[in-house]
Amino acid sequence: MTEKEVSNVCAERKVCVIIPTFNNERTLKSVVSGVLQYTSNIVVVNDGSTDSTADILAAFNSLSVVDYPVNQGKGYALRKGFEKARQLGYHFAISIDSDGQHFPDDLANLLTPLSEYKNPLVVGRRNMEQSSVPGKSNFGRNFSNFWFRFETGIALNDTQSGFRLYPLMELEKLTFFTRKFEFEIEVLVRSAWAGISVVEVPVRVFYPQKEQRVTHFRPFTDFTRISILNTVLVTIALLYIKPRNFIRSLRNGSFVQQAKTALWNPIESDFVKSVSVAFGVFMGIVPIWGFQLVAAIALAFLLRLNKMLVVLAANISIPPMIPLILFLSHETGAIWMGDKAVRISFNTNFSPDLLTASVVQYVAGAITLAIAAGIVFGSLSFLLLKLFHRKVSS
Repeated sequence: MTEKEVSNVCAERKVCVIIPTFNNERTLKSVVSGVLQYTSNIVVVNDGSTDSTADILAAFNSLSVVDYPVNQGKGYALRKGFEKARQLGYHFAISIDSDGQHFPDDLANLLTPLSEYKNPLVVGRRNMEQSSVPGKSNFGRNFSNFWFRFETGIALNDTQSGFRLYPLMELEKLTFFTRKFEFEIEVLVRSAWAGISVVEVPVRVFYPQKEQRVTHFRPFTDFTRISILNTVLVTIALLYIKPRNFIRSLRNGSFVQQAKTALWNPIESDFVKSVSVAFGVFMGIVPIWGFQLVAAIALAFLLRLNKMLVVLAANISIPPMIPLILFLSHETGAIWMGDKAVRISFNTNFSPDLLTASVVQYVAGAITLAIAAGIVFGSLSFLLLKLFHRKVSS
Protein backbone atom coordinates (compact mmCIF):
# COMPACT_ATOMS: atom_id res chain seq x y z
CA MET A 1 0.00 0.00 0.00
CA THR A 2 1.04 3.58 -0.60
CA GLU A 3 0.97 6.19 2.15
CA LYS A 4 -2.39 7.43 0.88
CA GLU A 5 -3.83 3.90 0.75
CA VAL A 6 -2.76 3.25 4.33
CA SER A 7 -4.33 6.54 5.37
CA ASN A 8 -7.59 5.64 3.60
CA VAL A 9 -7.76 2.21 5.25
CA CYS A 10 -7.13 3.75 8.68
CA ALA A 11 -9.97 6.21 8.06
CA GLU A 12 -12.41 3.65 6.64
CA ARG A 13 -11.78 0.90 9.19
CA LYS A 14 -11.31 3.34 12.09
CA VAL A 15 -7.74 2.34 12.86
CA CYS A 16 -5.40 4.35 15.08
CA VAL A 17 -1.77 3.89 16.07
CA ILE A 18 -0.92 3.68 19.78
CA ILE A 19 2.63 4.61 20.82
CA PRO A 20 3.39 3.75 24.46
CA THR A 21 6.54 5.51 25.60
CA PHE A 22 8.74 5.77 28.66
CA ASN A 23 11.95 7.84 28.57
CA ASN A 24 12.61 7.37 24.84
CA GLU A 25 13.41 10.98 24.09
CA ARG A 26 16.12 10.05 21.55
CA THR A 27 13.79 8.15 19.24
CA LEU A 28 10.25 9.29 20.06
CA LYS A 29 10.16 12.27 17.68
CA SER A 30 11.29 10.26 14.67
CA VAL A 31 8.76 7.46 15.43
CA VAL A 32 5.86 9.91 15.70
CA SER A 33 6.97 11.75 12.55
CA GLY A 34 7.25 8.47 10.68
CA VAL A 35 3.75 7.37 11.64
CA LEU A 36 2.33 10.79 10.72
CA GLN A 37 3.37 10.15 7.10
CA TYR A 38 0.68 7.46 7.01
CA THR A 39 -2.02 8.58 9.45
CA SER A 40 -2.83 11.31 11.94
CA ASN A 41 -4.88 8.86 14.01
CA ILE A 42 -2.28 8.61 16.78
CA VAL A 43 -2.62 8.05 20.51
CA VAL A 44 0.59 8.46 22.51
CA VAL A 45 0.67 7.13 26.06
CA ASN A 46 3.31 8.88 28.16
CA ASP A 47 3.93 6.21 30.80
CA GLY A 48 5.36 8.48 33.51
CA SER A 49 8.42 9.64 31.54
CA THR A 50 10.92 11.80 33.43
CA ASP A 51 12.92 13.03 30.41
CA SER A 52 11.88 15.54 27.72
CA THR A 53 9.03 13.38 26.39
CA ALA A 54 6.34 15.90 27.34
CA ASP A 55 8.12 18.71 25.45
CA ILE A 56 8.56 16.51 22.37
CA LEU A 57 4.87 15.63 22.30
CA ALA A 58 3.83 19.26 22.82
CA ALA A 59 5.48 20.13 19.50
CA PHE A 60 2.90 18.01 17.62
CA ASN A 61 -0.59 19.44 17.25
CA SER A 62 -2.58 16.44 16.02
CA LEU A 63 -1.78 13.87 18.71
CA SER A 64 -4.11 12.46 21.34
CA VAL A 65 -1.99 12.10 24.47
CA VAL A 66 -2.63 10.03 27.58
CA ASP A 67 -0.38 11.26 30.36
CA TYR A 68 0.12 10.15 33.96
CA PRO A 69 2.98 11.00 36.35
CA VAL A 70 4.22 7.60 37.59
CA ASN A 71 5.52 4.80 35.36
CA GLN A 72 3.12 1.83 35.47
CA GLY A 73 4.51 -0.54 32.82
CA LYS A 74 3.95 -1.26 29.15
CA GLY A 75 0.87 -3.40 29.69
CA TYR A 76 -0.85 -0.67 31.66
CA ALA A 77 0.12 1.87 29.00
CA LEU A 78 -1.39 -0.27 26.25
CA ARG A 79 -4.59 -0.78 28.21
CA LYS A 80 -4.91 2.97 28.79
CA GLY A 81 -4.24 3.47 25.09
CA PHE A 82 -7.01 1.01 24.17
CA GLU A 83 -9.39 2.82 26.49
CA LYS A 84 -8.60 6.21 24.93
CA ALA A 85 -8.86 4.82 21.41
CA ARG A 86 -12.33 3.41 22.07
CA GLN A 87 -13.42 6.74 23.53
CA LEU A 88 -12.30 8.40 20.29
CA GLY A 89 -14.39 5.95 18.25
CA TYR A 90 -11.64 3.72 16.86
CA HIS A 91 -12.29 0.02 16.19
CA PHE A 92 -8.69 -1.12 15.77
CA ALA A 93 -5.36 0.00 17.20
CA ILE A 94 -1.85 -0.69 15.95
CA SER A 95 0.77 -0.62 18.70
CA ILE A 96 4.27 0.45 17.74
CA ASP A 97 7.21 0.78 20.12
CA SER A 98 8.76 4.20 20.62
CA ASP A 99 12.36 2.94 20.66
CA GLY A 100 12.65 3.02 16.86
CA GLN A 101 12.98 -0.72 16.27
CA HIS A 102 9.82 -0.84 14.13
CA PHE A 103 9.37 0.70 10.69
CA PRO A 104 6.19 2.74 10.07
CA ASP A 105 6.39 1.51 6.45
CA ASP A 106 5.17 -1.86 7.74
CA LEU A 107 1.83 -0.45 8.91
CA ALA A 108 0.46 -1.62 5.57
CA ASN A 109 1.37 -5.24 6.38
CA LEU A 110 -0.55 -5.14 9.64
CA LEU A 111 -3.64 -3.77 7.89
CA THR A 112 -3.72 -6.42 5.15
CA PRO A 113 -5.42 -9.20 7.23
CA LEU A 114 -8.42 -6.92 7.82
CA SER A 115 -9.66 -7.90 4.36
CA GLU A 116 -9.25 -11.62 5.09
CA TYR A 117 -10.33 -12.06 8.72
CA LYS A 118 -13.11 -10.69 10.88
CA ASN A 119 -11.66 -8.59 13.70
CA PRO A 120 -8.27 -10.33 13.91
CA LEU A 121 -5.37 -9.73 16.25
CA VAL A 122 -2.36 -9.33 13.95
CA VAL A 123 1.22 -9.84 15.15
CA GLY A 124 4.18 -8.41 13.26
CA ARG A 125 6.67 -11.26 12.84
CA ARG A 126 10.14 -9.75 13.05
CA ASN A 127 13.16 -11.01 11.15
CA MET A 128 15.18 -12.23 14.10
CA GLU A 129 17.92 -13.93 12.11
CA GLN A 130 19.96 -10.80 11.49
CA SER A 131 23.23 -10.47 13.34
CA SER A 132 22.21 -7.35 15.29
CA VAL A 133 19.52 -9.23 17.22
CA PRO A 134 20.76 -10.03 20.76
CA GLY A 135 20.84 -13.72 21.68
CA LYS A 136 18.67 -13.25 24.76
CA SER A 137 15.89 -11.87 22.53
CA ASN A 138 15.85 -15.06 20.47
CA PHE A 139 15.80 -17.19 23.62
CA GLY A 140 12.92 -15.22 25.10
CA ARG A 141 10.98 -15.39 21.85
CA ASN A 142 11.41 -19.17 21.50
CA PHE A 143 10.44 -19.68 25.16
CA SER A 144 7.32 -17.57 24.70
CA ASN A 145 6.39 -19.22 21.39
CA PHE A 146 6.53 -22.69 22.96
CA TRP A 147 4.20 -21.88 25.84
CA PHE A 148 1.79 -19.93 23.65
CA ARG A 149 1.40 -22.96 21.38
CA PHE A 150 0.91 -25.24 24.38
CA GLU A 151 -1.72 -22.94 25.87
CA THR A 152 -3.67 -22.25 22.67
CA GLY A 153 -2.68 -24.82 20.04
CA ILE A 154 -1.70 -21.94 17.71
CA ALA A 155 1.81 -21.78 16.28
CA LEU A 156 3.27 -18.27 16.12
CA ASN A 157 6.87 -17.36 15.36
CA ASP A 158 7.09 -14.11 17.30
CA THR A 159 4.79 -13.84 20.30
CA GLN A 160 7.00 -11.14 21.82
CA SER A 161 6.67 -8.64 18.99
CA GLY A 162 5.19 -5.34 20.15
CA PHE A 163 4.19 -4.31 16.61
CA ARG A 164 0.56 -5.49 16.48
CA LEU A 165 -2.96 -4.68 15.38
CA TYR A 166 -5.59 -5.13 18.09
CA PRO A 167 -9.40 -5.44 17.62
CA LEU A 168 -10.57 -2.98 20.24
CA MET A 169 -14.23 -3.98 20.40
CA GLU A 170 -13.32 -7.65 20.90
CA LEU A 171 -10.78 -6.88 23.62
CA GLU A 172 -13.31 -4.76 25.49
CA LYS A 173 -15.20 -7.98 26.27
CA LEU A 174 -12.18 -9.45 28.06
CA THR A 175 -10.77 -8.71 31.52
CA PHE A 176 -6.98 -8.43 31.86
CA PHE A 177 -4.92 -8.59 35.03
CA THR A 178 -1.30 -7.84 34.10
CA ARG A 179 0.37 -4.44 33.70
CA LYS A 180 3.98 -5.00 32.71
CA PHE A 181 5.64 -6.68 29.70
CA GLU A 182 3.77 -9.92 30.40
CA PHE A 183 0.54 -8.24 29.25
CA GLU A 184 1.58 -8.85 25.65
CA ILE A 185 1.51 -12.59 26.41
CA GLU A 186 -1.75 -12.44 28.34
CA VAL A 187 -3.59 -10.52 25.62
CA LEU A 188 -2.48 -13.01 22.95
CA VAL A 189 -3.51 -16.08 24.93
CA ARG A 190 -6.78 -14.63 26.22
CA SER A 191 -7.70 -13.46 22.70
CA ALA A 192 -7.05 -16.91 21.25
CA TRP A 193 -9.15 -18.50 24.01
CA ALA A 194 -11.99 -16.09 23.19
CA GLY A 195 -12.00 -17.22 19.56
CA ILE A 196 -10.31 -14.14 18.10
CA SER A 197 -8.22 -14.99 15.02
CA VAL A 198 -4.52 -14.51 15.86
CA VAL A 199 -2.39 -14.21 12.72
CA GLU A 200 1.12 -13.11 11.74
CA VAL A 201 2.53 -10.90 9.02
CA PRO A 202 6.22 -10.18 8.30
CA VAL A 203 7.72 -6.90 9.48
CA ARG A 204 11.25 -5.55 9.66
CA VAL A 205 13.13 -4.75 12.83
CA PHE A 206 16.09 -2.50 13.65
CA TYR A 207 18.39 -3.13 16.60
CA PRO A 208 21.04 -0.44 17.19
CA GLN A 209 24.45 -1.24 18.60
CA LYS A 210 24.44 -2.45 22.20
CA GLU A 211 25.81 0.81 23.62
CA GLN A 212 23.06 2.79 21.84
CA ARG A 213 20.23 0.43 22.69
CA VAL A 214 17.58 1.57 25.18
CA THR A 215 15.47 -1.10 26.85
CA HIS A 216 13.33 -1.11 29.96
CA PHE A 217 13.05 -4.90 30.06
CA ARG A 218 14.51 -6.21 33.33
CA PRO A 219 15.73 -9.73 32.52
CA PHE A 220 15.31 -11.34 35.94
CA THR A 221 12.22 -9.51 37.20
CA ASP A 222 10.25 -9.47 33.96
CA PHE A 223 11.20 -13.00 32.94
CA THR A 224 10.02 -14.17 36.37
CA ARG A 225 6.72 -12.35 35.93
CA ILE A 226 6.27 -13.91 32.47
CA SER A 227 7.08 -17.37 33.86
CA ILE A 228 4.51 -16.98 36.65
CA LEU A 229 1.92 -15.85 34.12
CA ASN A 230 2.62 -18.85 31.89
CA THR A 231 2.27 -21.16 34.88
CA VAL A 232 -1.18 -19.74 35.57
CA LEU A 233 -2.19 -19.86 31.89
CA VAL A 234 -1.02 -23.46 31.48
CA THR A 235 -3.03 -24.48 34.54
CA ILE A 236 -6.16 -22.78 33.18
CA ALA A 237 -5.57 -24.33 29.75
CA LEU A 238 -5.28 -27.85 31.13
CA LEU A 239 -8.12 -27.68 33.65
CA TYR A 240 -10.62 -25.58 31.68
CA ILE A 241 -9.81 -24.38 28.15
CA LYS A 242 -8.76 -27.67 26.56
CA PRO A 243 -11.61 -29.69 28.13
CA ARG A 244 -14.05 -26.92 27.15
CA ASN A 245 -12.86 -26.88 23.54
CA PHE A 246 -12.96 -30.65 23.34
CA ILE A 247 -16.51 -30.83 24.68
CA ARG A 248 -17.55 -28.13 22.20
CA SER A 249 -16.05 -30.19 19.39
CA LEU A 250 -18.22 -33.12 20.47
CA ARG A 251 -21.34 -30.99 20.25
CA ASN A 252 -20.49 -29.88 16.73
CA GLY A 253 -20.81 -33.37 15.25
CA SER A 254 -22.11 -36.88 15.76
CA PHE A 255 -20.69 -38.39 18.93
CA VAL A 256 -20.96 -41.91 17.55
CA GLN A 257 -19.32 -40.93 14.27
CA GLN A 258 -16.45 -39.21 16.08
CA ALA A 259 -16.03 -42.28 18.28
CA LYS A 260 -15.76 -44.54 15.22
CA THR A 261 -13.30 -42.15 13.61
CA ALA A 262 -11.19 -42.09 16.77
CA LEU A 263 -11.20 -45.87 17.15
CA TRP A 264 -10.31 -46.69 13.55
CA ASN A 265 -8.09 -43.68 12.95
CA PRO A 266 -5.28 -45.11 10.78
CA ILE A 267 -2.87 -42.35 11.77
CA GLU A 268 -2.69 -43.45 15.42
CA SER A 269 -1.14 -46.75 16.39
CA ASP A 270 -3.04 -49.54 18.12
CA PHE A 271 -0.76 -49.01 21.11
CA VAL A 272 -1.79 -45.34 21.49
CA LYS A 273 -5.46 -46.26 21.19
CA SER A 274 -5.22 -49.05 23.76
CA VAL A 275 -3.25 -46.83 26.15
CA SER A 276 -5.98 -44.18 25.70
CA VAL A 277 -8.64 -46.73 26.66
CA ALA A 278 -6.57 -47.88 29.65
CA PHE A 279 -6.02 -44.31 30.81
CA GLY A 280 -9.72 -43.45 30.40
CA VAL A 281 -10.78 -46.44 32.50
CA PHE A 282 -8.17 -45.52 35.12
CA MET A 283 -9.45 -41.93 35.30
CA GLY A 284 -13.05 -43.15 35.49
CA ILE A 285 -12.34 -45.18 38.64
CA VAL A 286 -9.64 -43.17 40.42
CA PRO A 287 -11.20 -41.45 43.48
CA ILE A 288 -11.38 -37.81 42.35
CA TRP A 289 -15.16 -37.71 41.90
CA GLY A 290 -16.42 -34.54 40.25
CA PHE A 291 -13.10 -33.92 38.52
CA GLN A 292 -12.54 -37.21 36.71
CA LEU A 293 -13.65 -36.15 33.23
CA VAL A 294 -12.02 -32.71 33.33
CA ALA A 295 -8.74 -34.17 34.58
CA ALA A 296 -8.92 -36.99 32.02
CA ILE A 297 -9.35 -34.62 29.08
CA ALA A 298 -6.67 -32.24 30.30
CA LEU A 299 -4.13 -35.02 30.82
CA ALA A 300 -5.08 -36.60 27.49
CA PHE A 301 -3.99 -33.39 25.77
CA LEU A 302 -0.80 -33.28 27.81
CA LEU A 303 0.06 -36.94 27.10
CA ARG A 304 -1.03 -36.73 23.43
CA LEU A 305 -3.56 -39.53 23.76
CA ASN A 306 -6.74 -40.14 21.75
CA LYS A 307 -9.13 -37.75 23.48
CA MET A 308 -12.31 -39.38 22.24
CA LEU A 309 -11.27 -42.84 23.46
CA VAL A 310 -10.20 -41.42 26.83
CA VAL A 311 -13.62 -39.79 27.26
CA LEU A 312 -15.49 -42.93 26.19
CA ALA A 313 -13.51 -45.16 28.53
CA ALA A 314 -13.80 -42.70 31.43
CA ASN A 315 -17.58 -43.14 31.23
CA ILE A 316 -17.15 -46.48 32.99
CA SER A 317 -18.23 -44.43 36.01
CA ILE A 318 -21.72 -43.63 34.68
CA PRO A 319 -24.35 -43.50 37.46
CA PRO A 320 -25.55 -47.14 37.22
CA MET A 321 -21.95 -48.32 37.63
CA ILE A 322 -21.00 -46.07 40.55
CA PRO A 323 -22.29 -48.31 43.38
CA LEU A 324 -20.48 -51.31 41.90
CA ILE A 325 -17.24 -49.33 41.48
CA LEU A 326 -17.45 -48.07 45.07
CA PHE A 327 -18.08 -51.57 46.39
CA LEU A 328 -15.28 -53.18 44.37
CA SER A 329 -12.90 -50.38 45.38
CA HIS A 330 -13.69 -50.94 49.05
CA GLU A 331 -13.25 -54.70 48.76
CA THR A 332 -9.99 -54.32 46.82
CA GLY A 333 -8.70 -52.03 49.54
CA ALA A 334 -9.18 -54.86 52.03
CA ILE A 335 -6.15 -56.54 50.45
CA TRP A 336 -3.94 -53.70 51.75
CA MET A 337 -5.63 -53.36 55.15
CA GLY A 338 -5.18 -56.99 56.30
CA ASP A 339 -6.72 -57.60 59.71
CA LYS A 340 -7.91 -53.99 59.88
CA ALA A 341 -10.09 -54.36 56.80
CA VAL A 342 -13.79 -53.48 57.06
CA ARG A 343 -16.00 -56.09 55.42
CA ILE A 344 -19.33 -55.13 53.90
CA SER A 345 -22.06 -56.79 51.87
CA PHE A 346 -23.14 -55.16 48.65
CA ASN A 347 -26.73 -56.39 49.01
CA THR A 348 -27.33 -55.61 52.68
CA ASN A 349 -25.31 -53.00 54.53
CA PHE A 350 -23.39 -51.20 51.75
CA SER A 351 -23.68 -47.39 52.07
CA PRO A 352 -21.62 -44.23 51.44
CA ASP A 353 -21.53 -43.65 55.21
CA LEU A 354 -19.71 -46.92 55.69
CA LEU A 355 -17.18 -45.92 53.02
CA THR A 356 -16.35 -42.68 54.84
CA ALA A 357 -15.66 -44.70 57.98
CA SER A 358 -12.94 -46.58 56.12
CA VAL A 359 -11.72 -43.93 53.69
CA VAL A 360 -8.12 -45.19 53.62
CA GLN A 361 -9.30 -48.64 52.60
CA TYR A 362 -11.52 -47.16 49.88
CA VAL A 363 -8.85 -44.83 48.43
CA ALA A 364 -6.18 -47.54 48.36
CA GLY A 365 -8.64 -49.95 46.79
CA ALA A 366 -9.89 -47.44 44.21
CA ILE A 367 -6.38 -46.68 43.00
CA THR A 368 -5.53 -50.38 42.84
CA LEU A 369 -8.77 -51.17 41.00
CA ALA A 370 -8.21 -48.28 38.61
CA ILE A 371 -4.75 -49.55 37.69
CA ALA A 372 -5.90 -53.16 37.32
CA ALA A 373 -9.00 -52.27 35.29
CA GLY A 374 -6.97 -49.95 33.09
CA ILE A 375 -4.47 -52.72 32.32
CA VAL A 376 -7.25 -55.23 31.58
CA PHE A 377 -9.31 -52.96 29.32
CA GLY A 378 -6.22 -51.58 27.60
CA SER A 379 -4.91 -55.09 26.90
CA LEU A 380 -8.29 -56.26 25.59
CA SER A 381 -8.50 -53.20 23.34
CA PHE A 382 -5.04 -53.89 21.95
CA LEU A 383 -5.90 -57.54 21.21
CA LEU A 384 -9.24 -56.66 19.59
CA LEU A 385 -7.64 -54.01 17.37
CA LYS A 386 -4.97 -56.46 16.27
CA LEU A 387 -7.60 -59.13 15.51
CA PHE A 388 -9.68 -56.64 13.56
CA HIS A 389 -6.73 -55.53 11.44
CA ARG A 390 -5.74 -59.14 10.83
CA LYS A 391 -9.29 -59.96 9.71
CA VAL A 392 -9.42 -56.94 7.40
CA SER A 393 -6.03 -57.74 5.83
CA SER A 394 -7.06 -61.35 5.17
